[in-house]
Amino acid sequence: MKKVIIFCILLLLPLLVASECTCSETGNENRDKAKALQFKLVAITSILVASAVGVSLPVLGKKIPTLRPENDIFFMVKAFAAGVILATGFIHVLPDAFDSLTSPCLKRNPWGNFPFAGFVAMASAMATMMIDTFATNYYQRAHFNKALPLKEDSSHMHEGHVHVHTHATHGHAHGSSFVSDDLSTADLVRHRVISQVLELGIVVHSVIIGISLGASYSPNTIKPLVAALTFHQFFEGMGLGGCISQAKFKSKAIATMVLFFSLTTPAGIAVGMGISSVYSESSPTALIVQGIFNSASAGILIYMALVDLLAADFMNPRMQCNLRLQLGAHLSLFLGSGCMSLLAKWA
Repeated sequence: MKKVIIFCILLLLPLLVASECTCSETGNENRDKAKALQFKLVAITSILVASAVGVSLPVLGKKIPTLRPENDIFFMVKAFAAGVILATGFIHVLPDAFDSLTSPCLKRNPWGNFPFAGFVAMASAMATMMIDTFATNYYQRAHFNKALPLKEDSSHMHEGHVHVHTHATHGHAHGSSFVSDDLSTADLVRHRVISQVLELGIVVHSVIIGISLGASYSPNTIKPLVAALTFHQFFEGMGLGGCISQAKFKSKAIATMVLFFSLTTPAGIAVGMGISSVYSESSPTALIVQGIFNSASAGILIYMALVDLLAADFMNPRMQCNLRLQLGAHLSLFLGSGCMSLLAKWA
């Protein structure tokens, strides 16, 4: 329900700038509504399919042994996707935020006197860390409080049925199981928080990208965006799908998250098409809204990529003890970030 509310709020943002005067009209050249409409319909279809396939591949790891989280190849796939998300934040989203909030269409005071894009990105990263920490602690306490009485009862029952000469051995084994259960529960809670926060960061900028594409009437602008955004959503989906697969949600929750991610950009394009006659990217309010939301999204994506995805995996004892896996993961990281950075030439 919360995701639906957030989604509706994001889609209603363009209405704030519907009838506002613009600084200057750009993109009037090469305007062809009919041809632009064709490209937009192609964009909706291709991005929807690419998003669904990208986010579903890691989730289907139960049926595809190679993509299971316990396999080494999963570390490399996740490193590649983390590189994509990191490059998205640094190369695609943050520069757009700086362009929007330093536009000559905005008043010099205060927008020209302070780097608001960097400030909002920094604040967003810190807020993400706080949400990450508090949410993890909350879910861990909630699970521990529910599980503790059962563990105590089972331990008493266990101790009541053992003989004296084997009590120490059984007690040691039971304690090890208890610690192991707590560690696995902590990891599971952590992955669930990561996947939900990451999806929020991706959804924010995906809606803005979709609205911008849908509102454009220039085929020359839309055409390169179709291919670039298709690959963009596919690779981002792989990163998110990897987190979802490790979180081990129930089938209904997985389907909801996959559907939510897949529909975000196409829905944004559809909204942009609906308001294209009254929406202008160069209006002051549109620039401020886009700049702030892109900055916030960049902060979330950069934090998630560095802290929750890369640091967690690269400091994993399993990778630390395997030089071959380390080299493969580093290579995958560079390839992911490099491919996504290259797409900035077109989008």
